[in-house]
Amino acid sequence: TVGDPFKDTSSVALNPIIKFTTLFGLLAIEMAIKLAPQLAIGLAVVFFLLSLLFVHRSFFSMRIAVDKD
Repeated sequence: TVGDPFKDTSSVALNPIIKFTTLFGLLAIEMAIKLAPQLAIGLAVVFFLLSLLFVHRSFFSMRIAVDKD
């Protein structure tokens, strides 16, 4: 359909996730604009490092262990 690319291709369970991430992004932008530049950069670095940690943990938790026998 036109206007909603996720309507036909995703399950109903993804709709709340998409809405939450959109709302969180809008609130984060508003918060970043109101903060002092140094604090905004500091928060960006913290959130970036946290995201790297979650990506690293999820990647290594999905790996299949290889037997060395």
